[in-house]
Amino acid sequence: MNLNTARNPDTAPGEEARTTARVVLIAAAAAIGGFLFGFDTAVINGAVDAVRHGFGLGAGEIGFAVSCALLGSALGAWYAGPLADRLGRVRTMQVAALFLVISALGSGLVHSVWELVLFRLVGGIGVGMASVIAPAYIAEVSPANVRGRLGSMQQLAIVLGIFVALLSDAWLAGTAGGASSKLWLGLEAWRWMFLVATVPALIYGVLVLGVPESPRYLVARGRLPEARVVLAKVLDLHSDKALDAKVNDIAHSLRAEYRPALRDLRGPRAGLLPIVWTGILLSVFQQFVGINVIFYYSSTLWHSVGFSETDSFSITVATSIVNVLVTLVAIALVDKIGRKPLLLIGSAGMTLTLGLMALCFSQASGSGANLSLPAPWGMVALVAANAYVVCFGLSWGPMVWVLLGEMFPNSIRAIALAVAAAAQWIANFAITSTFPWLAEIGLSFAYGLYAMFALLSLLFVMRAVRETRGMELEDMHA
Repeated sequence: MNLNTARNPDTAPGEEARTTARVVLIAAAAAIGGFLFGFDTAVINGAVDAVRHGFGLGAGEIGFAVSCALLGSALGAWYAGPLADRLGRVRTMQVAALFLVISALGSGLVHSVWELVLFRLVGGIGVGMASVIAPAYIAEVSPANVRGRLGSMQQLAIVLGIFVALLSDAWLAGTAGGASSKLWLGLEAWRWMFLVATVPALIYGVLVLGVPESPRYLVARGRLPEARVVLAKVLDLHSDKALDAKVNDIAHSLRAEYRPALRDLRGPRAGLLPIVWTGILLSVFQQFVGINVIFYYSSTLWHSVGFSETDSFSITVATSIVNVLVTLVAIALVDKIGRKPLLLIGSAGMTLTLGLMALCFSQASGSGANLSLPAPWGMVALVAANAYVVCFGLSWGPMVWVLLGEMFPNSIRAIALAVAAAAQWIANFAITSTFPWLAEIGLSFAYGLYAMFALLSLLFVMRAVRETRGMELEDMHA
């Protein structure tokens, strides 16, 4: 079944690459890693207050307990590239699924906060590996004309994972009568919030057993007949001439048998290639605009400004639905408008909406658990927060993952993506772990800081990011 056709004017009829239903399904299976990424990192949202009170934690301790998984993610992302180049993309996805299953079971059965930290770190390693491998794999099996849309499936899966995590948190807390209340088997609801993550992790592990290895990995390992078989299936190429040409293009771009290493990223600008710095800064800015504060702490945030626990969960779920819907819009636009224009639109919108949130919280009275927003500022803050999610979901959410999956030359893609993703997780940790402290200083200060980073991201995109829409991976250069 052919969904679309990408015709190269230099090829004869019957030799052009096509977007097949097979490649869409393969990309969807790989993108479930993104679902687990979103689910595993957001599921802590509903458990924050219960864990804090249950273990008697202060602001710094709960900040670390929430964000510790991100350190594991940085570690997993760092080693995912070399592991993927050694074992293959598919086997690395299977290892990530195993880590996520272990984490889900362990986190739900802990007896101390340090045990929770340990198992969250294990899960973070799995999430970090999936965050690198999924976009790289999807980019490597996708035709150029729809690579943006298929690459955006990673972000769609992430936001769906966030939505399902928050929805399950709300349902479990509502069923038990509160996140700290007992549910099934004598376990508190917050424990079940972690345990349910075993289901998607197992599904992911099973589904990736059925996807083919990346043709670019196979060519790099000298397994050319297998690469031809995969290319014939995912691009619907049946002409020997077309297959030979594609394999030769890949082999040339990979510098034949050479295995990339960190030394290949060295360059003239502060020790790294300019394209690597661009990837790192894209990752850092994606986190420094504060998006994960909304998805990790939103239930606590809305509860603190006067909404009930039930309403706070409902608001958080509604926000995640908005995130899913706007990501669908981004998928529809990415290969029509391009990556860079959407990033610019998103940066401008986030600067305005975060600035408005800072203004709203400057009107707050009280502090900590006694914080409150007078009318109409509470509702304005709620609208601004959701508008901010719209701006992020339309741009920096999906576009960064699309760019990271395709912007690097073939010869360094996996290792460069690993470095960029590791930087993203470290930045995520920095923002997430410091938010409780920033909130004690003042939410107006916190959101004002994120607004400043959004403005800086606008300037960065204007100067440093190049458009990659419609380009073949073999044409990407450092």
